[in-house]
Amino acid sequence: MRPIHPKTKTDILEKAIPLFARAGFSGVTMRQIATAIGMNAASLYHHFPDKQTLYVAAVQQAFSNREFVLSEILSMQLPVEEKLHRFVKRICDFIEEEPDFSMLIHREILDGDGDETRLRLIADHVFKNFFAAVITMAKELSPEKDSHLLAFSIFGLIVYHYQTAPVRQFFPGAKPEHNDSQVVADHITDLLLAGLKS
Repeated sequence: MRPIHPKTKTDILEKAIPLFARAGFSGVTMRQIATAIGMNAASLYHHFPDKQTLYVAAVQQAFSNREFVLSEILSMQLPVEEKLHRFVKRICDFIEEEPDFSMLIHREILDGDGDETRLRLIADHVFKNFFAAVITMAKELSPEKDSHLLAFSIFGLIVYHYQTAPVRQFFPGAKPEHNDSQVVADHITDLLLAGLKS
């Protein structure tokens, strides 16, 4: 059988992303993915030898375009406070505008299923270089703090805000604008900078 055309491979990954995002790695089979794509399972296995290979490639595909935008922000010659704000705002935009991407990243980073091999593959092949750039920004923000913890705290503040959105609207003081990416980014950036200064 002839090798898969790059565009076809991209199409396979783009159709696999929402399936993995909604059902998780364990919740969807190669046969179900093949059916959704419009090919038979044998053909899918020819191009991706196992589900883990397809899954890692799908996460990589989902993150690659967003990583470029975020990495570009991190490499800008700007005051670090402005860099932080732009970075936080862009992640908020991604979460609001791209639910499949958001769900997939949420499932992989936050939920996980204890599969250390797959988590290591995702960390090494998808997030490693990007996270190193975030750590560099964290060191610039506060050289005396643990940059690894600070980097994860930045992500934690953003992600938790959106995780709690469905129930948060029913709590006292909730306002519709609390879900606006600009309001969220301003709040998180101010909170981080105030905390680091103190």
